[in-house]
Amino acid sequence: MTLYRDTGVVLRVQKLGEADRIVTILTSRHGKVRAVAKGVRRTKSRWGARLEPFNHVDVQCYTGRSLDIVTQAQTVDAFGAGIIADYSRYTAGCAVLETADRLVAEEGEPAVRVYLLVVGAIRALSARERDASLVLDAFFLRAMTHAGWAPAITECARCAEPGPHAAFNIAAGGAVCPRCRPPGSVLPTPETYRLLDALLHGDWATADATGPATRRDTSGLVAAHLQWHLERQLRSLPFVERRAATAPTPDGPLPVAQD
Repeated sequence: MTLYRDTGVVLRVQKLGEADRIVTILTSRHGKVRAVAKGVRRTKSRWGARLEPFNHVDVQCYTGRSLDIVTQAQTVDAFGAGIIADYSRYTAGCAVLETADRLVAEEGEPAVRVYLLVVGAIRALSARERDASLVLDAFFLRAMTHAGWAPAITECARCAEPGPHAAFNIAAGGAVCPRCRPPGSVLPTPETYRLLDALLHGDWATADATGPATRRDTSGLVAAHLQWHLERQLRSLPFVERRAATAPTPDGPLPVAQD
């Protein structure tokens, strides 16, 4: 039996038997860990509430044959308290956790960068100081940068010609010059490009000054770019934005995305 201790964010939980729970935690040193927390669903459990999604915890586990076993858990930050009561922040937080779970595919492999991005995003959502959609899009863009999928914004994705460029094509990798522009490209506004760049580089003064239309257009581009690279849709993403979206018009202005 090998004991280890680490700090992590609870990504998701699953019921196991009558009283146990499988907990997926993204940790700072051990990457993604799936472990069994025994007896935490009993009403008398003293630490079951600590192993809930969004919570930042210090856990002690020992390695098992297929799943590790949680032996102790202490709360570091109870981020869930500032998130679950607000629908927009809760759904944005769910999208953050699901994306992290998808990006870190292998269990036990260190993923410090993703861990830090998740902690920063969940902390920002819990603090309620910034718009939830901006926090989510900033997380998506930075997570894609870590994965090598960052969209080109200031240069052509195909030939690297310096921009700004009017067209954006997800399959091509982002902004494209007139010479490289494939059919079906969209034409985001200059404000959308500025917001993409601001979110990627943490320019919150510029991001906070943008209007609702620019934020919706940016969210649509970021979500489409992420899901194209993941090769599957995020189950939580449709709940983040409520208003029905209009499909982008090829070689035309980018329509208002979902709200």
